[in-house]
Amino acid sequence: MNFDTLTWQWIILTAFGVGFIFIAPNSRSVGAFFSAVNPQGRRPGLFLLTTSLVISWIFAKSITNAADLGRAFGLVGGVAYAAYYLSFAVAGVVIYRMRTRGGFKSLHDFLQTRFGRSAVVVFSLLIGFRLFNEVWSNTMVIGSYFGERGSPGYFAAILVFTGLTLAYTLRGGLRSSLLTDAIQMVFFGVLLFVLLGIILQDERHTVGDYLASGSWEISAGLNLLFVALLQVFSYPFHDSVMTDRGFISDPKTTLRSFLLAAGVGIFCLTAFSWVGIYAQFSGAKGGSAAVEVGKMLGTVTMLAMNFIMITSAASTLDSAFSSFSKLVVLDLGRTQKATVQRGRLAMVGLTVLGTLPVLAGPEILSATTVSGTMVMGLAPVFLLWWTRADAWSFHLAVGVGIAVGVVLAVGAWPKGWIWFPGKYGDLLSANLLGSALCFTFYLLPMARKYGK
Repeated sequence: MNFDTLTWQWIILTAFGVGFIFIAPNSRSVGAFFSAVNPQGRRPGLFLLTTSLVISWIFAKSITNAADLGRAFGLVGGVAYAAYYLSFAVAGVVIYRMRTRGGFKSLHDFLQTRFGRSAVVVFSLLIGFRLFNEVWSNTMVIGSYFGERGSPGYFAAILVFTGLTLAYTLRGGLRSSLLTDAIQMVFFGVLLFVLLGIILQDERHTVGDYLASGSWEISAGLNLLFVALLQVFSYPFHDSVMTDRGFISDPKTTLRSFLLAAGVGIFCLTAFSWVGIYAQFSGAKGGSAAVEVGKMLGTVTMLAMNFIMITSAASTLDSAFSSFSKLVVLDLGRTQKATVQRGRLAMVGLTVLGTLPVLAGPEILSATTVSGTMVMGLAPVFLLWWTRADAWSFHLAVGVGIAVGVVLAVGAWPKGWIWFPGKYGDLLSANLLGSALCFTFYLLPMARKYGK
């Protein structure tokens, strides 16, 4: 029986989802569902935690963006996007110190203790917005492999993929997410190696050509690298997919896994950007660089690309579901008894809300860059966690960051305040000025208090 590429893609998608429904454990206890504790009471080890961190952050939208930036700017584009994975190192060190020196059990515990309930609510809204973005931005990538945006195949793939991922996550919560992440990371690593092998077989382009691609100039993608280097000090703290994993193992194991994940993530994203560089060499234009390369190189490559996207999107999506359920049931639901059933209902709610934006067709890259700008005010809150700041410091810093992000998002950033050339000149300018203002307004109430 001969199947065309699209039929094979549907077979892979369905088999992947159904297979994980059977593999995922059925967590009945609160500890297993929300903290990934195994039946013997043991917490995740280094391998399980590291693989989960890496693959849950190698989103479908991330590798799509890495490939597209590689096509647009060469190697500098891939390195610029991969630099976001330094977030693991920043978050790992900060969380380690918060746990060992501050004795805090979660970021919400820290915020409640230092800044009060209002800070917890604001922070939770930022996290909720982030998780909401994760749903539509990743499922849209999957849909693009099954048809043009807005086509029946596009929407059908999104609904099937989202439904199957939700089904296996409902069974096990965070424990299910971590165990399937380990399998997905193995799949991703093997397929990435195969994909790069196929691309490098093209004798027209050597490894040296890939390494020399692009121009390390501020207007040719280097500005996005500087944006990433600014945002890594705030970006990780609004991503509960990452930070939730910072409190489920012992502090030393957690720190090692975060530092290791930073290196592995940077390597993987930079390597995948070579797909985009190959698209640039080949003159492929229009649509996603990864999709276009898959079409150029035939059925095997297209299926490998499709499988990579499915594994990366599923790992992020199941993690988003698990983090949202913890946010609703444990972090915000302190007045009610935590139950697995309430966690599952929260997952269903996020699925419905997060799928609605698919109808509007927003830009995938905006889910990273805009939300990253809006949360820049979290940098002083967590980097200076040891200071005795009050609620005013928190709200002023976070409020300034949100204001700058909104102004940028609606296209109202003043042209006179754009100090750098190139496509991301306004983004870099906003993040540079915004970061300085956030630290200033965070420290201002303390300066006034101690100045009296």
